Amino acid sequence: MLMCHVKGCSTDNFPLRIEDAEMEQVEVEFNEDFCRRLINKIDWPAFVQTAFALGLDQLPAALPDDLDEEFLQRIHKLALETKLKAGRMVCNGCKHVYLITDGIPNMLLQETEV
Repeated sequence: MLMCHVKGCSTDNFPLRIEDAEMEQVEVEFNEDFCRRLINKIDWPAFVQTAFALGLDQLPAALPDDLDEEFLQRIHKLALETKLKAGRMVCNGCKHVYLITDGIPNMLLQETEV
């Protein structure tokens, strides 16, 4: 969920749309306190949009007031155990494509794009 930084791209550049995603699940120990702190740092609408686009989970449009352990487990699975191995991120504004290889997005821009 990164932002496009192509020169002149300032409209509809967050979140980047993920396409052709190759994902894997990795096991990470659940830490309830960490998940509670993490939620405050997440751009919730972008997180929900990305999870939905990838078909991973149906999350509520608004963050619920009651963050019970079951809900925190869902956030943990999405944010910490789901890894994007390959694919591409596309800017909705300028259509620039950022490739993802071996889990690393290539966010470098050409000289003319900066």
